[in-house]
Parts: sequence; C-alpha cells; structure tokens
Amino acid sequence: MTASYLLAGAAIAFSVSAALSLALARSTWSFWPRDTPNERSLHVTPTPRTGGLAILCGLSAALLVVQGLPAGAAIWVCAATGLLAVVSFADDRTGLPAGMRFLVHGLAAAAAVWGAGLEAPRVWLPFAGDVALGVLAAPLSFLGILWLTNLYNFMDGMDGFAGAMTAIGGFALGVASWGGGDGAGALVSFLLSAAAAGFLLQNWPPARIFLGDVGSIPTGFLVSVLALRASAIGTLDIGASCLVFAPFILDATIALVRRALAGERVWSAHRSHYYQRLVLSGLTHARVLRWEVALMAASGAAALAYEGAAQTVRVAILTALALLYSAAAAAVARAQARARG
Repeated sequence: MTASYLLAGAAIAFSVSAALSLALARSTWSFWPRDTPNERSLHVTPTPRTGGLAILCGLSAALLVVQGLPAGAAIWVCAATGLLAVVSFADDRTGLPAGMRFLVHGLAAAAAVWGAGLEAPRVWLPFAGDVALGVLAAPLSFLGILWLTNLYNFMDGMDGFAGAMTAIGGFALGVASWGGGDGAGALVSFLLSAAAAGFLLQNWPPARIFLGDVGSIPTGFLVSVLALRASAIGTLDIGASCLVFAPFILDATIALVRRALAGERVWSAHRSHYYQRLVLSGLTHARVLRWEVALMAASGAAALAYEGAAQTVRVAILTALALLYSAAAAAVARAQARARG
C-alpha cells in the first residue's frame, strides 16, 4: 500500500464527511434528531445530532473506493458497526431502554473479539515487561471494547471534543500501523481520522452539528477495535493505545469512580467531567478545546515514542504523563475555585 493510496482514501473520507456534515447541519427535516438543551447541557440552542452519519458515510465511501467490499474478519466488525449505528440512531430519535442499548454494545464487542478474533494477547507493565494475558485476553478485550464504546459517548459533551479525539487518535494509530507494516490497519485508522476532521469543520466551536449517539457509539467501538488489532499484530502495545486515548479514558474513568464513591448513579447524565467543569468555570468551549487538543497531541506523541522504547524510557514517559495530567487536574480545580469566588 502506497502513501498516495492512503492520501486518496483520506481525501474521499474527508470530502464526503465534510459535505454531509454541512448538509445535515443546515437540514430542517424533522426526521433528523436534535439535541435540545437541558439543565446538564453545555450548549444553549437546539442542535442536530446527526454528525455521526457523516463520519460513517465518509469512512464507508472511502473504504469502498480504495479497498472494496470487506472480507473475512472485517465483515464481523462492519456488521457490528452497522448494528451499533442503527440502534444508536433509533436511540437518538426516540430513546431506547438502557438495557437494550447495553445488550447491543455487548453483541458488537463479542463479534469483534470472538467473531473477528481481535484481542490483546499481552500487555507491557513497568519492571515486569511483557505479561501474557492467556485465557484473560478475550474477556479483558471484550470489557475494554465495552468501556471505550461507552466512555466515548460519555465524553461527547463539548463542541469539537470527540471529533478532535478521533482525528488525533486515529492519526496516531495510523502512524503506528503504517510503521509496523500493517497496511489495512493504517488505512482504516487514517480514513477514520480524515472523516472526523471533515466533521470537525461544522463541529468546531460554536458547533452547528453534534455527533449524536449514532456517531459516538460506533466511533468508540471502531477505535477500540483498531487498538486491539494493533496489539494483536504487534504494531502497538495495548498500553500505548491507552496512552493515545488517555484524555478520554482518564477523564471518564475518574469521573465514574468519584461518582460511585459518592453514592451517585454513575450511568445518569452529569456535568462532573474535567472538560465540563472547565466550561462551567467560565472558560469558552474554544479555549477548553484548544487545551484538550494540546493534551491529545502530547498523549499521541508520547504513545508513539513509548512503542519500541527501552524500559527506562517507557517509565520516564509514563512518569512525565502522570505529572502532566496531575497538573491539568490541579488547574481544573483552581479554575473552579476562582469561579466560585
């Protein structure tokens, strides 16, 4: 697979996604779901929540042109992504029971792990080296897909946020896959990144369109599948993939743990994520997003440096990121304190 091949596919994904995002943002057809603000929202005007359709169509169009119809294990992933998109769109329109949604998420994760055979066979741990997961590989990979699929939905609450994470994270996974000789993984990763970038033209603050569940759920599923593929093939340690998406993983996980310890209903809507707390402290969406994008870029670069590095270098990278994220959390606390006066 040549670089020109990848560029052609990325151009198609970007163009289709950008054009559809613009059309959907301007559409007044009542069939399309809209996000009406409530007491937990960060936006103030009803906004279309159909941007995920643009990303999925951009990705699909590019894949069909440059790759052709899927075969083998890819059919499982494509079928699972389509199922998630259909159910999530129905949820955007009319609302579905949480149990039904979670069942579908589980079926999609099972299709990826036991159908497509995608799992992380090992993980690198500081001072222990590569640790084989053995019989735990499949169930842990299943849970990982479930968590990333849902946390993407949890984190899709600010203009440009999930779109930027997908564009930057997909690009980082693409670079790792390309460098490791995995042309198929690189292609899908770069195409997903390009489709997200096309959507961002309308989703950048002030957003004229949102991802909706039809976007956040399938996107979270796809990035988790790409991360597992990279781990299974050996192009990127699963720990490095976690570093790529650390801005989402840490924020969502910390918020869930804090709410659980406080006795709150962890699956109910809230505004306690770090990015939400920054916006509520008085910062604009654009300013918060700029800081988050810088954090995403730093995490992606750290993940690429982490892969293939010696143990001492990996420990140094993890230590530096821990300090960076601790400083960011402290900055959020200070911003909230100033806002409270």
